[in-house]
Amino acid sequence: MALHRLVIASLAVLGLMGLTLPVRAHDVPDPAASAPSATQLVEKLGLHVAPQPVRERPGWRPPRIVLVSADLHELIPRLQHVAPHVKLVEVPPGSGREVAAADAAIGRLCSAQLLSEAKQLQWIQWPAAGVERCVQQPLLHERHLLLTNLQRTMAGSMAEHVLGMMLVLSRHLDWFLRQQQQAHWAGDDAPQLVDLEGKTVLVVGLGGIGTEVARRAHAFGMRVTATRASDRSGPDFVSYVGLPDELGKLAKDADFIVNCAPLTPQTTGIFNQTFFAGLKPGAIFISVARGQSTITGDLVAALNSGKLGGAGLDVVDPEPLPADSPLWRAPNVIITPHVSANSPLADELRNQVIVENLRRYVAGEPMLSVVDIERGY
Repeated sequence: MALHRLVIASLAVLGLMGLTLPVRAHDVPDPAASAPSATQLVEKLGLHVAPQPVRERPGWRPPRIVLVSADLHELIPRLQHVAPHVKLVEVPPGSGREVAAADAAIGRLCSAQLLSEAKQLQWIQWPAAGVERCVQQPLLHERHLLLTNLQRTMAGSMAEHVLGMMLVLSRHLDWFLRQQQQAHWAGDDAPQLVDLEGKTVLVVGLGGIGTEVARRAHAFGMRVTATRASDRSGPDFVSYVGLPDELGKLAKDADFIVNCAPLTPQTTGIFNQTFFAGLKPGAIFISVARGQSTITGDLVAALNSGKLGGAGLDVVDPEPLPADSPLWRAPNVIITPHVSANSPLADELRNQVIVENLRRYVAGEPMLSVVDIERGY
């Protein structure tokens, strides 16, 4: 171990000195080589496996052409490895003939134009958990297309982002950083710190992301309550699971409220003036799901009035947030630009599920994370 640390330290010093060492191809780790088995992947993430093989779906056939969005270019070799007889077409550019004959699409390829051109399309693998941009397309419903997403793959990373925001806001780390930048040793004028232990956090939307937020909050000694649309079931570390109509009642007792809910007609604008008015003074609101769940003007008003103790926002409405938005200048707010899932671990888990779902589709096996397009998630 000591030798290993010495080698790492030496490499770091060389890097600081502007020196580089040659890297041999076999020194570079291959993500695919260390990827877990399909069973391990499903168990690790708690993924839902479709009850029926995809080959039983009307219209299924072994795919010949699969469209891949250009932002997934680096994933193409791994996709080709599990589908050696499939032609993978990067879009854009992609020709009109290839799009028209495509059997499936991987990536953000769910526009009205693409769906109208890709008349043979049977399956879309969306590259995120939220699918509201896709399920709003009428052709998706009319043609009963198969839609899968990446639920749970980014949950751990996003949950850590939530806990980070909770700690910054409760320990006033942003205030102390400003004092540090001014070389000021804060004394009696420092704000009162707040411990997470013993506080109540309400997780709105106990899905993959919400469950991981709840798990981490419980580890900090917090009392966790939650809401979910499907039923009242939940893990042991959640003390109470309510239905959506209990949101206001549960929020009144919460010190922290975390928005992890998918964007649907039912969740659009639920965090509004009435909601914020019902919170206990000093409560903190955190949102990592979708900005349209929150009425931005009502959030700003609650922050400026002092009723709301603070907010941690990875998503806002609109995005990007205009420079003249009063939300930038509201007190006790942390804003990150929709980056809570941007980590190497989340990226690799996402890639593993995409690759595994293509393998399953080619083989006609049960698919992972099938979206109920009528429900919207």
